Amino acid sequence: VQLQASGGGLVQTGGSLRLSCAASGRTFSRYRMGWFRQAPGKEREFVATINWSSSTYYADSVKGRFTISRDNAKNTVALQMNSLKPEDTAVYYCAADPKLYSDLTSYDMDYWGKGTLVTVSS
Repeated sequence: VQLQASGGGLVQTGGSLRLSCAASGRTFSRYRMGWFRQAPGKEREFVATINWSSSTYYADSVKGRFTISRDNAKNTVALQMNSLKPEDTAVYYCAADPKLYSDLTSYDMDYWGKGTLVTVSS
């Protein structure tokens, strides 16, 4: 599985960005997909995940501001980020877990893409 994230950039506090991740694989619809992020000097942290049935799970820090979605026809997963804050500044990574029926809340992902940088200015 290959993953390619895009859509990062510079935005002001309160603004919005939409990240997208394109995935390879003929069974994409079965994958649990997730977004993680790593801020400078910090460990990577979980952001959101979506499973085969489009059930979603979010970190408390982004709940109500971020929305994860998927388009199985295009093999893509998106992260709509609204009301951005400076503390959202990080490299955002797309990840995939190809195991059907895996735990929606698990942070254990098998495949990772290269990140895309999101910078929120104050």
